[in-house]
Amino acid sequence: MTTMQLGLIGLGKMGGNMRERIRRAGHTVIGYDRNPDLADVSSLAELVEKVEGPRVVWVMVPAGGPTQSVIDELGDLLEAGDTVVDGGNSRWTDDEKHAEELAAKGIGFVDAGVSGGVWGLENGYALMVGGDAENVAKVQPIFDALKPEGDAGFVHAGRVGAGHFAKMVHNGIEYAMMQAYAEGWELLEKVDSVTDVREVFRSWQEGTVIRSWLLDLAVNALDDDEHLDKLRGFAADSGEGRWTVEAAIDNAVPLPAITASLFARFASRQDDSPQMKMIAALRNRFGGHAVESAK
Repeated sequence: MTTMQLGLIGLGKMGGNMRERIRRAGHTVIGYDRNPDLADVSSLAELVEKVEGPRVVWVMVPAGGPTQSVIDELGDLLEAGDTVVDGGNSRWTDDEKHAEELAAKGIGFVDAGVSGGVWGLENGYALMVGGDAENVAKVQPIFDALKPEGDAGFVHAGRVGAGHFAKMVHNGIEYAMMQAYAEGWELLEKVDSVTDVREVFRSWQEGTVIRSWLLDLAVNALDDDEHLDKLRGFAADSGEGRWTVEAAIDNAVPLPAITASLFARFASRQDDSPQMKMIAALRNRFGGHAVESAK
């Protein structure tokens, strides 16, 4: 196995667990975070100084302004031949911009859509990657460390932006799947004839065509709070659902289920939606997203 050094920027829920999984695979990770209690170094400059060249630096910070700021700073600190990986939830159009900015300085760029949430440390992360084959190859030992065991869980999806585009579509599908479970759950709760909704959900876990990890997480949530009475029926949207619908419009691709599930999130902000209790519970289970308690 080829061992390597990695600079990792952003050590929150995802980044911190990724650092641990990469280290368990025998690689060296030098991490930076604005929280000094989490960081191995005190600045981006110190991180770049400590990682041996040609460097690979993985950015794991919120999309938009924070990612742009870090990439701007790295563009001034790194050298030709180094590679930047954006593993956050950036919009794919930002990837194209960042790749162009860094390429002008001889720095490679790879975008990585990362799925796995709070379970990734033990189970591995599904990785969807975009970029030139040469740059992807430089990061491959890290991808191999992060992915689940076996043949599945990693794809070089295409050119720059393809990784985040694939992850965006993944999240759009996730919206629609969660919405379907939530609608079914609310209907079961509503009728008098069904007296044990939780056990109906549990019965679906084996032998049915709708069994899935999301269904398992739904059962776990119901085991903790059988009727989800402790949750407020509110679920935020992270942005990727909106981007999926916008991309569908731009490409004239009909996405009725995904679009409806996005609009259902908006509806959840108007009142205490029973369905959104289940959506909130699922988002908390797989991603550690915050939930709002019932008053």
